Amino acid sequence: MGCFIVPATEAIVTTVVAKTQKTNEEKCEAKRSPFTGKVKWLTNLLWGGSALLVFEHVWHGEVVPWFPFLTAASNPADASVMLHEMATAGVGMAVLVSAVWLGMVAVANVIEKREDTEGAEAVK
Repeated sequence: MGCFIVPATEAIVTTVVAKTQKTNEEKCEAKRSPFTGKVKWLTNLLWGGSALLVFEHVWHGEVVPWFPFLTAASNPADASVMLHEMATAGVGMAVLVSAVWLGMVAVANVIEKREDTEGAEAVK
């Protein structure tokens, strides 16, 4: 019903964080942080997942192009079910996507360190 709202909200926050980091790096003419690109990964995962969830909810008629947009929001009994779904499924999806991203960052860091070590040994 409204489970896509939680990951979409996280996507908005991470987009703002990524743009702020990029602006600060450009303003200070600092070296680009490898973390900035990795936050962009999270942003892309969240936006993509949210878009797919919106499509699925539109397909099933749970999201409509007129107010209140979410069909469950028009009935108070359905609204409580929707809020429960957002608190369980929505938060669960956002946490899972963030955990997958953390795994991606960990693997990327290991690969980067391995490449740095191999590059340093090749120079010797």
